[in-house]
Formats: sequence, structure tokens, C-alpha cells
Amino acid sequence: MSNTAVTERNAPDSSQAGGSARSQRILIIDDEAGIRDSLETLLMLEGFTVEMAVDGSSGLDLLGRHHYDLLLLDLALPGDSGIDLLPRIKSLVPDLPVIMITAYGTVGNVVDAIRAGASNFVQKPWDNEKLLADIRAAIGRNLAEQEVVQLKRTLKQRYSFHNIVGKSDVMLRLFDMVAQVAPSRSTVLIQGESGTGKELIAKAIHANSPRRDHAFIPVNTGSVPSDLLESTLFGHERGAFTSAVAAKKGLFEVADGGTLFLDEIGTMSMDMQAKLLRVLQDRRFMHLGGTHEIQVDVRIVAATNVNLQNAVKEGRFREDLFYRLNVICLELPPLRARKEDIPLLAAHYLKFYAEENGFPARILSSEALRVMMDYEWPGNVRELENAMERGVVLSSSTEITPELLPAQLRGTSYSTSLLEQKPDASLFDVMEEIERRIIADRLERCNWNQTEAAEYFRIPLSTLNQKIKRLSVEVKKRIRD
Repeated sequence: MSNTAVTERNAPDSSQAGGSARSQRILIIDDEAGIRDSLETLLMLEGFTVEMAVDGSSGLDLLGRHHYDLLLLDLALPGDSGIDLLPRIKSLVPDLPVIMITAYGTVGNVVDAIRAGASNFVQKPWDNEKLLADIRAAIGRNLAEQEVVQLKRTLKQRYSFHNIVGKSDVMLRLFDMVAQVAPSRSTVLIQGESGTGKELIAKAIHANSPRRDHAFIPVNTGSVPSDLLESTLFGHERGAFTSAVAAKKGLFEVADGGTLFLDEIGTMSMDMQAKLLRVLQDRRFMHLGGTHEIQVDVRIVAATNVNLQNAVKEGRFREDLFYRLNVICLELPPLRARKEDIPLLAAHYLKFYAEENGFPARILSSEALRVMMDYEWPGNVRELENAMERGVVLSSSTEITPELLPAQLRGTSYSTSLLEQKPDASLFDVMEEIERRIIADRLERCNWNQTEAAEYFRIPLSTLNQKIKRLSVEVKKRIRD
């Protein structure tokens, strides 16, 4: 066969096609006619459109003229080897998944191929089912990554949404709602579980408002002691209290003309709620220890992970403040309610943490993605982000497998693993360790909010604090949503 021969074949019958795979095009570059014919038959029976080239130069010509969803590339080609061709292929089509096929599967070849940009490495003779699974996984991952890029491009064109990923109907409706309310002066209340990204939505509201050139000031009202929150928000005069050695502006003044984001508003004391209500009504306040009023133009965006209406009924939150904050309410869905966004979010965070750590691009195995789709994600997007960071850091190859995911995703039993680790442990020891891990796990899912964790366990906060001390549970610093 001439070294410039190129052929194209389509799937013969839709009944044999693998769903949407029929529209997916695969290019094979291999100089052995028998290998090309075998691959062509296998792929056509699965519904793929197949094109073939016998050497690098004809393959590059095709890549320059047509779109392909995947390339099967032989390592040992006449002239330039497959690894020699990879940099030219990647410069021509950077996002094209490439699976190397060779009879010489040495460790060195694998490393060289992956470094050059190959998605995977298959040794001859291959297992048909395994090869097909690798092909589908590579195409699927690439489509998900492209979808993330396109989604971000679209959102950037329509709105200033940064690091918010989602294509589910509920998220698209939320994006439209954010874009609609952002230009107004109205107060916004964002409700959602911990880890759903309430601060990202608040930033998107600010970035799409006329206030975008002024400050966006976030304050976690739940992490500031009650006796310091008034000074933090409204400022103080020198001598207002023992440690007030100089006058200091509060966050309302710092945010003048911009947006003040009050996170965990449901944890605010009743006394502070009354003072905040007055500021929202009059847009005036006084420094702690001050004598004259200060007027500011600040938009308030508040967020909570508790049901404020229930808090009002229970007497823990002022009804008048609730209605003042609840002018426009945005509900952030938990991740379990938008599982179709999981592949996009995973691709986004894998790319982010690989780049941040200077690692090659990481991809999820099909088995790992299946585990993630089956999981309920009580910690929401933050838990998924942490899982992807962990996978990137612990992986020794470009593929994230289920073993690299946290134990709770894989359903690992506390008691079984403990008994395996400590076969001589007493029942009391095992039960204490289980309790320690359950408390630590819930605290992490609650973003280390001990009040929220105590509510989840239905025990007083003082009881939870005693257990944390007795069991030596490591409590980490809380972070914002």
C-alpha cells in the first residue's frame, strides 16, 4: 500500500451503532494493514466513523483538514515515530485525545508517550473490550473538558461568572436569576447547604452590578465572636473598649459604594440582629463609642445554611430582619440534586489542581466517575473539590482511580477497617475511634462549624465540645463557602 493511502469507513447499520458514538470520528495512524483492518472492523461495529492513514505525514494532513474525536497512533511508524509525531499533533490539535498502540510497551515508552501528551497507552495484542472502554472514556473526558471551557466562555460573555461550573437546568435558571437581580440595589438572601458555593454566587452578583468597581467585602458572622462583631461591622472610636487604642473603620464603611456579604447570618445574636436591622432601614450607624451618625451606600447580600423561617418560629431570628433580608431569595441546590454537573466539576478541579501543583493533566477513570455519580455528596461542591485535590496530589499517573478517592466515597466501613488495623483493640477502643471519626467527618462536612454539627447530632453544643476534647478530635480552621 502506498505510504500516502488514506481511507474512510462509516458504520454499516444504525442497529450496530453504540448510541451517539456513530457521530464520533476516530483516526488511525498505523503502517500495518492487518492492524488497521482489525481496528476498523472493531470500531465500525461499535458505530464509530473511522479514517485511516499509513504514516505520520498523511495523518497530519488529515488532522489539519478534518475534526476527529480521538486518534489511535502507532508507536513504530516509518520515518518519525509516534512519540516524535505527538508534539506536532498536539500543536495542531491541542485537545485531541491520543491513545498510543505498540508492541513495545516498556516503562520508558509509556512515560515518554504520556509526557508528550498521550491520553493512554495500549499494548499489542489488545483486549477488545478494554480498548473500547479506554476509547469511550477518553472521548467522554475530552467532551466534558471541552464543555467546561465552552460553558465558562459562554458565562463570561453573558455574565461575569468565575469558577462557577454547571449546566444542569437548576443551575442555568440560577445563573439567569443572578443576572436579572445583580443590576438592582435590592438585598439578596442566598440559602443553601454548606459547600454549595454561596460566596461564589455573592461575588457573581457583585461582579454583574454597577458596584463592580467598588469593594466586595465578605464577613463570616459565625466565625466572629459576638462581642467583636459590632466593632467589626460598624467600627469604633479610640477608647471605646479596653483594647481600642485607635479609632477604626468598620466593614460597612470599607464597603461603601460596594457590596457587603454577610455569611452565616443565621448565627448572629438577637442583639446584633436589632442593630443590623436599623442600619438596613436607615443606612446610618454610629461607631462603637461614637457620637455622630455615618451614612453609607452599601448593598447587602446575606447567606445562610439554616432555615431562617424555622429560626423565626423558634424565636432565634427576628421576623422583621428576615423580611428585610428576604427581598430576593436565591436557593442553591445541593450537589446530589444536580449530579449531571459532577463530570464538569471534576474536570474543572482536576485541571485547576494539576496546574496549581505543576503536574501533568489528570483524568478520571470511568470506574472513579461511576463511584462519584453514585455518591450523595453531603459536603457538596467543597467535598468534591477536596476529593479532586486529593486525587491529583496522591496520583502517580495521569488517571485518577477509585482507590485515590476518599474512603467515604467508596463506602469503606469504619468498624471493618479499624478491626483490620487493630485486631487486638477492645470493643471500647473501637467504639471510641468510630465516634471520633464520625465527629471529625461531620465537622469537615459542616466546614468546621461546631454549632451546625451539634444541631445535626441533636446534642447541645457543650456536649459536642466535651466529646471533641475527650476524643482529641482535630478541629481545623473554618473557610468561607
